[in-house]
Amino acid sequence: MKTINNTDLKLDLPSLVVYLLGRKITPITVTGIIDAIHSACQLKQKITVANYNVHAFNLSMQLPWFYEFIQSSEIVHCDGSGILKALSYMGLDLPLEYRVSYTKLMPELLKFCHQQELSIFLLGSKPQYLDSAINNLAEKYPNIKVAGHDGYFSIDDPEINDSIINSINQLKPNILLMGMGMPLQENWVARYRDRLDVNAILLGGAVIDRLAGVVSDCPDFLAKNNLEWLYRLIREPKRLGARYLLGNPAFACHIALAKLYQLREGVTQVESSNYYSWKSNGFVKVLAQGNTTPTKKLSDSLVEAGLLSNNDIDIALSEQRKTGIPLSDILINKGWIKQETINFILKNIVLSNQSNSMAKELLNGVYSES
Repeated sequence: MKTINNTDLKLDLPSLVVYLLGRKITPITVTGIIDAIHSACQLKQKITVANYNVHAFNLSMQLPWFYEFIQSSEIVHCDGSGILKALSYMGLDLPLEYRVSYTKLMPELLKFCHQQELSIFLLGSKPQYLDSAINNLAEKYPNIKVAGHDGYFSIDDPEINDSIINSINQLKPNILLMGMGMPLQENWVARYRDRLDVNAILLGGAVIDRLAGVVSDCPDFLAKNNLEWLYRLIREPKRLGARYLLGNPAFACHIALAKLYQLREGVTQVESSNYYSWKSNGFVKVLAQGNTTPTKKLSDSLVEAGLLSNNDIDIALSEQRKTGIPLSDILINKGWIKQETINFILKNIVLSNQSNSMAKELLNGVYSES
């Protein structure tokens, strides 16, 4: 594995934490997740990368242990448009870059692992599918050291679980990629996480089947229109019928009732230098982690949120110094970031304690950095 000499390196975790009906979500992009995994590898620390979609949210309402597991995870990304829509309905609009499915994440993560010569252990799927996934990875990404174990075993059997844990710890993989399905995979990790010698644990559902080629990715035109759930339902109606046809309306009812209560009780927005939320029994709450101050730079916030790299910012700042064009305009013109994302970062992080007149000027696109 490649290393970098940086004595000031720190664990790169999301700078924002959102609570939806008390459920923790850490809005983060694909790049942000990869950066967090990289820093965990460099620092030889262990992080858990969980996710919330509608199904996971419903499970968190039904299973106390599942709720606690998600709450204890270092990263909980949005896997599905339903969560982003619910947050928007409750009053918090997040950029679409924060919707991170494994369809989007895996190609970029695997390319990164190949470049950095990282190791991956796959846990889950049928034995024949697992073998196909390992062979496919070895052929396409020869620099990745990959091993695995199928998911057809009892998580209550001490002997088999000890054997699996020993196999994982012998390899000491950078990434443990779970593909046992939700909530079984979360249950296994919750039981044995402390015994695992890994840097990042990713809860991937059907990801191993996808790597094996037995489950196809959703077509882009359906994914872009938030219809990935429909595509999956059509392909697996027996397995996913109850999840979507019953689970989606149940989730909608939870959010609708919360919104009704929110409107009835009234909403108070509270702002300070590092925190703002809508007070409504924790229905929507946003924390900006770290040292957020009124003079915080847009560039620093974009990097901390995982939206851009330091190299991207250096290029844009160099162009700004030469042309005098506002930084936000440069980033938008390059296609690196959207205007609504700039507005979100400025409003919720950079401008948490600025005057209204200053906020209007910055949001109108005159933001520059020296």
